[in-house]
Amino acid sequence: MQIQGYFDLQFEAVKDAFAALFEDRQERGAALCVQIAGETVVDIWAGVADKDGQQVWHSDTILNLFSCTKPFTAVTALQLVGEGKLELDVPVARYWPEFAAAGKEKITLRHLLSHQAGLPALRQPLPAEALYDWQAMVTALAAEQPWWSPGEGHGYAPITYGWLVGELLRRVEGRGPGEAIVARTAKPLGLDFHVGLDDSEFERVAHIARGKGNLGDAAAQRLLKVTMSEPAAMSTRAFTNPPSIMTSTNKPEWRRMQQPAANGHGNARSLAGFYSGLLDGRLLESELLDELTREHSRGDDRTLLTPTRFGLGCMLDQGGVANATYGMGPRAFGHPGAGGSTGFADPERDVALGFVTNNLGPFVLMDPRAQKLARVLADCL
Repeated sequence: MQIQGYFDLQFEAVKDAFAALFEDRQERGAALCVQIAGETVVDIWAGVADKDGQQVWHSDTILNLFSCTKPFTAVTALQLVGEGKLELDVPVARYWPEFAAAGKEKITLRHLLSHQAGLPALRQPLPAEALYDWQAMVTALAAEQPWWSPGEGHGYAPITYGWLVGELLRRVEGRGPGEAIVARTAKPLGLDFHVGLDDSEFERVAHIARGKGNLGDAAAQRLLKVTMSEPAAMSTRAFTNPPSIMTSTNKPEWRRMQQPAANGHGNARSLAGFYSGLLDGRLLESELLDELTREHSRGDDRTLLTPTRFGLGCMLDQGGVANATYGMGPRAFGHPGAGGSTGFADPERDVALGFVTNNLGPFVLMDPRAQKLARVLADCL
């Protein structure tokens, strides 16, 4: 496999580990970017971007980053906190009065960002087209009763996070949540990152497909068993209501919408650049960065059925848990996306890393491909 791009010779082992990914014949396309103290030391890519394996992956190829989007959304909300336009610990209903229904009058932005609000899923089945109807989704969430007492435990909100936090952004900013996120995070740093993609960009978006034959680790198999056998379970509803959540990745209407939990589009460079912007203080003041990255939730996740640890909109490292460590240091923070893409920072080494792939693996939290690259990088340092 021919590897394109640039790497500092000190990190040749990282390039070699990246190339080794393609020894798996199912691997399609991927990119890796590493920045140290804001300097790019690795920026490489390889493979194919299209469905039929005819279009090579280019320097400017972008793809759906799934939940790697969530920290961009959280940072935007925290910027508004810093400006006094939002508050972490006042009821969401102050900004969104309808949200107070069904026992949600005490839920705060902090609860939403740390997955403690009890709203990872909707009970009432919705039609597939509801996924693209912003008003229908926020109306349903405003009427929803929490699945547990807010603040007492946590459960990852894979997609509802986008409407819950996004509606607050929309109400406070007076523009689409994706527009606010891009204007506040991507544009100041010059990142090729989008939440709500213009049709003119579609030709450079990689087609995403699932790998075959790998059932994943025990956590992945546990979640799969529930979603396949218990249609009314909270975990199942979180990923399948509306039913189009899992089948829309490559559709034009998914790319166009502004769903700030899961449909950010970008590349490895944009992920690494985002985390460099956090480490050097360009995106958040230190006090708010501390809020983003300090532990808010830890333990058994009611949605993912595996231990998770969250700050505010970011996933924190669990060094002793094989599927929940980024592979570098105990203070690492960031977020994996479904199927393998990952962005994170290790503040102890001043490292920012972005890895993206269009071959979806089956893992619930961290993908072993990204973990291996991070461990090799740590050895180089």
